[in-house]
Amino acid sequence: MDGTALYEAVAAIFIAQLKDIPLTFGKTVAVCVTATAASIGAAGIPQAGLVTMVMVLDTVGLPSEEVINIIAVDWLLDRFRTTINVMCDCLGAQLVDYLSVGELGALTESDKVNAQPQELIEISKVDSNVS
Repeated sequence: MDGTALYEAVAAIFIAQLKDIPLTFGKTVAVCVTATAASIGAAGIPQAGLVTMVMVLDTVGLPSEEVINIIAVDWLLDRFRTTINVMCDCLGAQLVDYLSVGELGALTESDKVNAQPQELIEISKVDSNVS
């Protein structure tokens, strides 16, 4: 969930700037790492980023009640997060396709059409003869 990770990191830094709370380099790195970890565990439902946002803010000592400032525009930001998530998933699928073109090209046309595992049928016949 790339969009959620970016959103949470940027929103936490925005809240810090809004409240004039200085963030050191270490705290900024902690925000980024926590936002990434939280986005991995976030549910794929709308507004899930707001729930994990509290965890990110608490990690670096920012006031979690300031999430209320984000709620007003979250409906719009959620659309951008979803777009980023979908685009990155498409990029990942394209990368897997590109890297596995050799394996996919080795399949013959009969392999594609006859997707039934004939080997399993032969193995089960051998197993029944052994018993």
